[in-house]
Amino acid sequence: MTEEPKGFILDLFSPVTFGDLQLPNRIVMAPLTRLRSGDAGVPGDLLVRYYEQRATIGLIITEGTYPSAESRAYPGQPGIVTDEQADGWRRVADAVHARGGRVVMQLMHSGRVSHTAITGTDRIVAPSALAIEDEAHTPSGKMPFPVPHALSADELDIVRDEFVAAAERAIRAGLDGVEVHSANGYLLHQFLSPVSNQRTDEYGGSPENRARFVVEVTRAIAGAIGAGRVGIRLSPMHNIQGVLETERADVTATYDALIDGIAPLGLAYLSVLHSDPAGELVQDLRVRFGGKMVANSGFGRVTTRAEAVALVEQAHADAVAVGRLAIANPDLVERWQGEHPENDPNPGTYYGAGAEGYTDYPRLSA
Repeated sequence: MTEEPKGFILDLFSPVTFGDLQLPNRIVMAPLTRLRSGDAGVPGDLLVRYYEQRATIGLIITEGTYPSAESRAYPGQPGIVTDEQADGWRRVADAVHARGGRVVMQLMHSGRVSHTAITGTDRIVAPSALAIEDEAHTPSGKMPFPVPHALSADELDIVRDEFVAAAERAIRAGLDGVEVHSANGYLLHQFLSPVSNQRTDEYGGSPENRARFVVEVTRAIAGAIGAGRVGIRLSPMHNIQGVLETERADVTATYDALIDGIAPLGLAYLSVLHSDPAGELVQDLRVRFGGKMVANSGFGRVTTRAEAVALVEQAHADAVAVGRLAIANPDLVERWQGEHPENDPNPGTYYGAGAEGYTDYPRLSA
């Protein structure tokens, strides 16, 4: 594990280096699905304003952005496939940088968490031909998730290359780096679970095989844009969207294999979404990784200032990802540093097409 200089005062508002990224504080804006990029998946004026407002946060991680048409998860989700989408993201990056901020794009392949009515493609893909027993929110209403096509080994090479092309496109658009989304039940996470991955080739079966594709994708991206610009997000035992990880021994073996595969790369950071970020599972992964770690206490509750301060001061994490309060408080760093009151987030406006609950939360100065 990398160490801070001797005598360095470790607190939530102190600077930190993540690979090639110099952060002025240790508050990270978690990747947050907001669905305001329209049918074409192009970041527009609303997204530019939204991210620009939050530029004082130490590091912004964008909402999950799809690297191919087949990988789109939701209507209104932004992409990084077309020139028009890349130009939209360039406007976002320029606006954040103009205010002194740093922004990393989360690359997210939905895998089986989608529907052809969303992607406009002929199929949905996954490690195995196993559907989620739930419904997708499509433009035509709720529909059962379809049985996905099980990707062949040759097709996995294509998916890997799509991730790499998307990462390169993001860097050319001016973003500071990318985060590999291997959490929350989406494609890369689907490979890690023995429930969603029932393959019998070199990408299934043993924990090492199930971790293989995540390692290969991450290694390829790091080789293309530089490891110091790449982070990865994991959510062990999150048990979401049909990706179940309930056997602790198997989880440990799988994530140990994953970390052992990526640790030599020298990535910018590891981000772990877990309800107990100070617990043994997460801390063991952190030590094994040997680099900077972002803690995220998980879905279902708000990450408070007190928790974020404690995680850093007690050396359980190098930075803390914040979701709901970053939505409701564009000036979150100022509020937390001065211990000022916070705006309350409005869950009813998390997803939508307009400015309400997106760019209209008041600042302290108002």
